[in-house]
Amino acid sequence: MKTIPLRALFLGLGLLLAALPLMAAQTDQRPEQMIRDSIDDLMTRIEGREAYFADHLDELEAIVDDSLEDVADFRYIGASVMGRYFGNATPQQRSRFVETFRKTLIDTYAKGLVTFDYREIRVLDNQQASRYEDQASVAMEVVANDGTVYPVSYSLRLDDGQWKVVNVIVNGINLGLTFRNQFDQAMRDHGRDYDAVIDGWSPDLAVEELEEGGSA
Repeated sequence: MKTIPLRALFLGLGLLLAALPLMAAQTDQRPEQMIRDSIDDLMTRIEGREAYFADHLDELEAIVDDSLEDVADFRYIGASVMGRYFGNATPQQRSRFVETFRKTLIDTYAKGLVTFDYREIRVLDNQQASRYEDQASVAMEVVANDGTVYPVSYSLRLDDGQWKVVNVIVNGINLGLTFRNQFDQAMRDHGRDYDAVIDGWSPDLAVEELEEGGSA
């Protein structure tokens, strides 16, 4: 069974999460330079220690969790994933989903940081110019040991003077849209029972979908 594309997804999102604090602290830099510096810093912290973190995953999860404090706008991301259902949810349900969404990402993608066998991670030199001053995208590539290249694109927005990552596209698969569709399907399956959907939330992507890729 092929697993590299799924692990590339894990790595891309793990890098996204761990890169956020450095990005917030370096708002005078261009977004692509912040991403590049953040990835270099993260790789320095985990390279050669994958086996240790694999046996002490709680430590890696704590590192990722701490890095998100006061930086990631999970309310914004959670509202986007809930989509049209956000407006009718109670404040308690909104908060509970945001926290559940955050925890599942941290737990799942911390694992990906220590399991993916990659050859190279590179931020592309030629970045597409943004149409808006408060929005940006940063393109990078994850190169697997078998030579397969998986493109990863970060979407960022400028919020109160800080650049924040709000979405990621891996191999043409828009993860924000994918998670929103999953939430919508779960609501349909559970008769719009918010609590049941939140209790059972577990983001999932088919390996075949990532292998084939998609359009952004």
